[in-house]
Amino acid sequence: MTLQEALKKGRSELRFHEIEEYELDSRLLLEHVTGLSHGQLLLRMHDEIAPADWRRFQKAVARRAAREPLQHIMGSVDFMGLSLKCDARALIPRQETELLAERAVKLSRKREGQTALDLCTGSGCIAAAMAVLGRFESVTATDLSAEALSLAKENFALTGARVETLLGDLFLPVAGRRFDIITANPPYIARAELDGLMPEVRDHDPMMALDGGSDGLDFYRRIAAEAPRHLRPDGCVLTEIGDRQAAAVSGLFADAGFANVRVWKDYSGRDRIVTAAGGNDV
Repeated sequence: MTLQEALKKGRSELRFHEIEEYELDSRLLLEHVTGLSHGQLLLRMHDEIAPADWRRFQKAVARRAAREPLQHIMGSVDFMGLSLKCDARALIPRQETELLAERAVKLSRKREGQTALDLCTGSGCIAAAMAVLGRFESVTATDLSAEALSLAKENFALTGARVETLLGDLFLPVAGRRFDIITANPPYIARAELDGLMPEVRDHDPMMALDGGSDGLDFYRRIAAEAPRHLRPDGCVLTEIGDRQAAAVSGLFADAGFANVRVWKDYSGRDRIVTAAGGNDV
């Protein structure tokens, strides 16, 4: 069997199981099991696929057909140009979250000596991006999940990110400390909506990384209320939100005394980030 024939069989199987990106997923899985780049695969389409690679490809396609996330099957994900380990211990880093990390990195370049805190760090994607790509003096990451924090530590080691990791609930591990930048991608799915999520999310992402309480706003209430005690003068908070939560989350930060609250859209034009500062534009 040639690589081209294997690719076609993978596409057909994934399409039969209604995988939306069946063509892309089949190609990525074939590249993954063979170790070939996209360009190499195109040049070698008529080569025979090694028997061991064919068996691995069949298993990988079967896992994807069963709605296991592509990132879990491949074991890694690209985030801000960093290759991060990805598994069921934490939420899969997603492209829209890069917007939050990009803005934090940009803020780090405005002045020297800034410190950052990443709440609900999960895989550590935001903290790693800030530590590797930003100009922060220090980056601290907290998470309530010991499993997620173990994955974050592995990603910090993989990327060479120097990040202090602390186990605990939101700000509790950093009591008495203040930071210039606070980032967070907290759980924000309303509890009643959890069952309706895609199987790749509902059945494979940790539930504690998804469940935002009855209205999805539980963590934003706490962050907005507690952040002022952990911000330095001219500091700011950057948090990812669900695309229907902009008004509610903005209101929480405004009520907490933040004078400058802004909503930023993602590449699809959906509300995705809320930034809150005492006065300066972020």
